[in-house]
Amino acid sequence: MNKFELVSNYSPAGDQPEAIIQLVDGLKRGDKFQTLLGVTGSGKTFTISNVIKEVNKPTLIISHNKTLAAQLYSEFKSFFPNNAVEFFISYYDYYQPEAYVVSSDLYIEKDFSVNEEIDRLRLKATTALIEGRSDVIVVASVSCIYGIGAPQDYADKIIFVNKGGKLQRKKFLRDLTDIYFVRNDIEFTRGTFRARGDVVEIIPAYQYEEALRVEFWDDEVERLSIIDSLTGEVIREVESAPIYPAKYFVTDKDKLRKAVFSIEAELKVRLEELRNQEKYLEAQRLEQRTRFDLEMIKEIGYCSGIENYSRHMDGRAPGSRPYTLMDYFPEDFLLIIDESHVTVPQLRAMYNGDRKRKGNLVEYGFRLPSALDNRPMKFEEFNATLNQVIFVSATPSDYELEKSDGIIVEQIIRPTGLLDPAIEVRPAKGQIDDLIAEIRERVKRKERILVTTLTKKMAEDLADYLDKIGILVRYIHSDIDSLERVEILRDLRLGEFDVLVGVNLLREGLDLPEVSLVAIIDADKEGFLRSEKSLMQTAGRTARNVNGKVIMYANIITNSMRKTINETNRRRKLQKKYNEVHGITPETVYKTMEEILSSTSIADVRKRDEKEDYGFSKVAEPVLKYLDNDQKKDIIDELRKQMRQAAKDLEFEKAASMRDEIAKLEKMVK
Repeated sequence: MNKFELVSNYSPAGDQPEAIIQLVDGLKRGDKFQTLLGVTGSGKTFTISNVIKEVNKPTLIISHNKTLAAQLYSEFKSFFPNNAVEFFISYYDYYQPEAYVVSSDLYIEKDFSVNEEIDRLRLKATTALIEGRSDVIVVASVSCIYGIGAPQDYADKIIFVNKGGKLQRKKFLRDLTDIYFVRNDIEFTRGTFRARGDVVEIIPAYQYEEALRVEFWDDEVERLSIIDSLTGEVIREVESAPIYPAKYFVTDKDKLRKAVFSIEAELKVRLEELRNQEKYLEAQRLEQRTRFDLEMIKEIGYCSGIENYSRHMDGRAPGSRPYTLMDYFPEDFLLIIDESHVTVPQLRAMYNGDRKRKGNLVEYGFRLPSALDNRPMKFEEFNATLNQVIFVSATPSDYELEKSDGIIVEQIIRPTGLLDPAIEVRPAKGQIDDLIAEIRERVKRKERILVTTLTKKMAEDLADYLDKIGILVRYIHSDIDSLERVEILRDLRLGEFDVLVGVNLLREGLDLPEVSLVAIIDADKEGFLRSEKSLMQTAGRTARNVNGKVIMYANIITNSMRKTINETNRRRKLQKKYNEVHGITPETVYKTMEEILSSTSIADVRKRDEKEDYGFSKVAEPVLKYLDNDQKKDIIDELRKQMRQAAKDLEFEKAASMRDEIAKLEKMVK
């Protein structure tokens, strides 16, 4: 039995030891739900790591977004380097789902771009679970409740190769193609194999650095080796090796024939329904599309959008839930729901959103009704799969408290002795000038700044303006893919730039000890982004720095602001008292460049075809219109200095661009 081996230079401190004891005792008692209320920077990840080590169960950790999932993956990977820590998020860099807009009679075809590296990591996660290891941690996004292939079908298609075993080479090659490996003797990449005489080499779909070399002598496996996929050098010899399918949706020929028969039967019934309703166009459309898919399935065992027939492929009853990542776990697995106040509502809402879109596709003849069963789990179905759950949040919602019978495990004291950041409320008038002064002060101390706005446009304009006055700034938004977001956050920590501006991406879970200031623009605009929980989470982004401060720019103090300030003051009082009793002097725990690079290693897989330019093309006019002439002239002077420096550095295109900006600004000066 594999055991979790926790590797760390630190021991539990502050509230961590008591929290670990309470959570482990609860799990051993059989408590189904527990809630860990841990303030930002209190080491919730380290606490959970200790709990996982003690109970030694396969663990699924669900996060509400890809950026946080990537950070958690890197942290758990560092705590458990000798165990299987895996990553499972949506593998789409870009995804446009299939849809039909009734009002404009517009059919939108499915379009997507798959991130090969994330696809590899997903397959690696399910492979570790299929192997039956108990020391598996899978860090996943909410996409883990979407349907993937049946675990039993996947396991049944594994090819086991044994040294000295009987195996016909031709049959072996056929078996590889049956589990969606592609023969490619020229370009040797993951999910491919090549055959040269009596030697067959395979790169598993979850691997890219190592390959399996199978050497035959007649119909016997003479030698098995793990080799370097690039150089072909033998790394080690092995006695046996499993080869896992290259895709999730795999099935044998007998099940495939039954699936085709079942699809044809459903198509017949559905066409009769549509024709009885005089929907002849829909019937013709459905028949044409489905017949084409059936021909593809018969010929090659696969078709584009085969997931829409997953109910037939799996042999499931109509209306039954799909197989998901959770079905790959054993029954006694442990579930950690990180930032549960956000993650749980997402899990609850996913089914209805998917159902609404697919309902139109079925009604208007683009898909069979069985496509509705290719879906995320309903919330009640999700709950039925649970064994034991720990909700983790700095601001748990009523749902988590109710499930835990109102009993929570508090983790208020930080091992570093750091207090919750002090909160200041300043007037909204002149907030940009005040913010710039605060930024310049912190830049001198080599500290970082987060600025959160209400709208994407406002964030763009503010970042544009700050860039033009010489502040190193980046803007993070929802259009940036998950791996690039991690890279942006890493660059912030490494000092590539000083200010990060965003809307709703600067809240939960981001570990940024270099950040000493969080500025909340328009904090008094009550709503989701300025609710008590949102303000509390946003303020927490600077709780890892001894100089941490939160500035709320507002004209009035709302109820959410007041509750946030009161709760922060309550926590600060407890933290100060603990520090005084134990003689602790708060200090920021900075990480070395190597540690930062290691903790964000998931970003290293992102390839760039060309160097990106993160500059801004124009000064943000919506911001400039609030400035007086003297302030505009200051900007012009600063731009002239930068223009001359660019020309001196022979960066003539940059200098010309600045010259054009200066000309625009001069026209705005009255």
